[in-house]
Amino acid sequence: MRLVPALFVPCALVASAVAQITFHDERGKVLVAAEAVVERIATDHKFTEGPVWDVANHRLVFSDIPVQRWFTWTPKDGVKEFGASAGANGNTLDGKRQLVSCRHDARDVVRHEADGTLTVLVDAHDGKKLNSPNDVAVHRDGSVWFTDPTYGLGKRAQEQAGNFVYRFDPKTKAVRIVQRDFDMPNGLCFAPDGKTLWIADSGQKQRIGAFPVQDDGALGAALRWLDGGADGVRCDEHGNLWAAARDGVRVFGADGQRLLTIALPEVPANLAFGGDDLRTLFVTARTSLYRVPVQVTGAVVAFALPLQKGAAGDTAPPAAKPGEQPKASGQR
Repeated sequence: MRLVPALFVPCALVASAVAQITFHDERGKVLVAAEAVVERIATDHKFTEGPVWDVANHRLVFSDIPVQRWFTWTPKDGVKEFGASAGANGNTLDGKRQLVSCRHDARDVVRHEADGTLTVLVDAHDGKKLNSPNDVAVHRDGSVWFTDPTYGLGKRAQEQAGNFVYRFDPKTKAVRIVQRDFDMPNGLCFAPDGKTLWIADSGQKQRIGAFPVQDDGALGAALRWLDGGADGVRCDEHGNLWAAARDGVRVFGADGQRLLTIALPEVPANLAFGGDDLRTLFVTARTSLYRVPVQVTGAVVAFALPLQKGAAGDTAPPAAKPGEQPKASGQR
């Protein structure tokens, strides 16, 4: 698609065009409007990753891995530097609406405190350093789950026996491996009810698995595998899976059926739902940041929803029944 520059602001070249959307299933037509516009809202980065909507501060936070910086974006101010990141990749929110980040260079998972300091949550397992934590998701019980491939390890020695998926319990400080059957575990996200964890493999296996989350915090055998790997993944409020893949953003139903694909000018790396109504899809794609309006909200940690204050952006979206799809415009 051809993008026509519309406005220039510092660190952001805004451009827009009608999105190239391919619908593979009728259910996809109620998730994104056929005439939806994709906007490039920032560019000239090195490699953008880890978008998350910071609901407390009404802004998007994302990483630029090679320059080792976090950045923020708002409609008013555009892109601003947020601080040194030690090669941060994935970011998310915990139940207190605090940022949680995976850092490649520091080989750890950290929490951002209100005073601007960072608290290291986990940097080792079984007395050995982690590889290079990649992406992170927080369960509704407060546990922190993250993937640990070797993408950011560089020439440093690998101390772990493999590339695993971990669960960290902030209460007990226990760290345990929950999945070993991945070449390069990458993006991960929970279904809205917290009972299913999706994990993407961007290595040789190139697949995405859905696993039941058991009461003791372990994962059961895979419920299904989707062919074709992905980088970042997110669930919407109805349990559909949105995946950043080589050909664009792929959207799958909770049953694994492919619903639609959104093509972008650059290969996506990760994505997040945001905006004050959580109905904007933000996509980090190589050197740029894009946004696309959608007709569904993202699944969020249950107790991380904005408070009910009645003001725009401070009202939590209504809870959806698992698997329930939104209605098309005009449908009752």
